[in-house]
Parts: sequence; structure tokens; C-alpha cells
Amino acid sequence: MSSHSAAVILAAGASERFGSVKQLAELDGRPMLQHVIDAVVAVRELDPVVLVLGAHQEEIHAAIDTRRAVVALCLGWEEGLAASLRAGVAAVAERDPDVARVVVVLGDTPRLETAVIEDVLAASVAAPPAVPVRATYDGRPGHPVVIPRHLLHAVEELTGDEGARELLAGGPMLLVAAGGPGGMDVDTPENLETLR
Repeated sequence: MSSHSAAVILAAGASERFGSVKQLAELDGRPMLQHVIDAVVAVRELDPVVLVLGAHQEEIHAAIDTRRAVVALCLGWEEGLAASLRAGVAAVAERDPDVARVVVVLGDTPRLETAVIEDVLAASVAAPPAVPVRATYDGRPGHPVVIPRHLLHAVEELTGDEGARELLAGGPMLLVAAGGPGGMDVDTPENLETLR
């Protein structure tokens, strides 16, 4: 059985609530999305790393350094998170059909720390192969989420703006307590100010 681990960064949305291209909003002198990419690609065990873009993709692609992440285009990004997740998992499967797990990260969590991704990944590697893993922040579920291989085919059935939530509901799940502000996703300019 494969022990390969991949990552998917979801950054395809139009960021309507933010009022401008959220992925490129500046935080500490860099685009918000760049913080997330840098945190993920620093985990060497994650290969491939797939960055899912959709709305504003040309502008975003021109403004960020994708590093070793490969870009997957989500043409149906208007549908919501499910479409992005389907595009990301399909791109992973194309590059590594034997992948054991996919670590899912949101592109609007710029304070996500590499150490948290490593902790969640290590917990997944040590867990029974069928058990998903999720980071929690002060007891609240957050990202990264690790989807094990046996659930990846079910991603194709997801619709709407639910992401992996309904996929993971009802079954066993391993929760990993994470510290720091990495669990906060930025939906509005006020959220970004809070992080600053």
C-alpha cells in the first residue's frame, strides 16, 4: 500500500464577501495566498501539492510564486467548495494514482503554520488507514483536513459549498489540537485586520 501524501490548497473562490481579490490581499508584505503556499510546500512529504484556482486565476497566478505547487483550474468554481475539492483531488489522482491521503488546506488561512500541517499529517500516517484527521482550534474543527484514500472516490459526488464536511460526517475521525491563529479563515477585510 502506498504511503504517499499529497496536498490540495483551495483558492478558487471569487471572494465576494471580501470585496476584492482576497487571495492577493496583503498581509506582512505578501499576498495572503502566498503565506498558505509557503506553509504547505515546506512539508517535504507532501508531493504533489496542488493549488486550485478559479475566479481571477490569471491575476492570482501572475502575482504569486507557486513554488513547487502545480496549478489546477476549477472551471466550475461558482458552484462552491465542492467543485474546487473535486478539481484538486482529480489533479492529485492524475499525478499520483496510488496516493494514500490528501491534506486539504484553505487558501484563506494565512496564519496556518507548517508545524500544524506536519502534526496533522503525522497523526494521519500513524492512524488506521481509513480514518480521516482534522485539526481543531480551541475545540472548533478547522483545517488542515486529511482525507484518506478510501474516501477520495466519494469526493466526486460532492456538490455545492460543503467541501469535505458531509463526506466526513458520521464516521470516526481523529482530531488534532492545534495552537495559534492558523484556524482563522479570512472572509472579510475586518477578519484580515484582526490577523494583522
